[in-house]
Amino acid sequence: MYHVKEAFYTLQGEGGQAGRASVFCRFSGCNLWSGNERDRASAACRFCDTDFVGTDGQNGGRFNGAQALADHLTGLWPTSGEMATPYLVFTGGEPLLQLDEALITALQARGFEVAVETNGTLRAPAGIDWLCVSPKGNNPLAVTTGNELKLVYPQTDAPPERFTGLAFDHFFLQPRDTGPASLADDTTTDTLAASVAYCLAHPQWRLSLQTHKITGID
Repeated sequence: MYHVKEAFYTLQGEGGQAGRASVFCRFSGCNLWSGNERDRASAACRFCDTDFVGTDGQNGGRFNGAQALADHLTGLWPTSGEMATPYLVFTGGEPLLQLDEALITALQARGFEVAVETNGTLRAPAGIDWLCVSPKGNNPLAVTTGNELKLVYPQTDAPPERFTGLAFDHFFLQPRDTGPASLADDTTTDTLAASVAYCLAHPQWRLSLQTHKITGID
């Protein structure tokens, strides 16, 4: 049984695939925070700005088996998109709590490229086409290779230098959102300016902006 908070068709807003038409599937649940505000201050990740609790979001629900969920998600890709390779992003919460090879295979059989955005603390199933790891604090990584490492910046207990030797194709810094939901250590930092300065000083890193927020795309 898969528990999905929400699923929707949009443009990827971040990282190496920014601007690409995508179906997003947000799984319920996370291993670094319960999703309840009362637990935020003691969570292993304290600055999450996403609602991943329950199954009551757009196109959310409980799905009994890989084929049922694959059918549901396939229906969100536009019928006018035959000339483009369908692209699906699993996110969360933490998608690797639920994503398995059966679901990846079912979607690839329907023509999809399968991407994952994970905190990297759980082992990834085989077959993922685009693997993005976004480290959170000093939580140890179980995934140390992939297509992109996207680090929310700054995090006092997750400096970029800790990750530069890992086997990723791309390294992105993404300015931390310091809005009301954040309980990060320093919410007074100009995170965009700090990220730009770091990328200029360390050109291994590229800047990733949350373009979906900038443009108002859901």
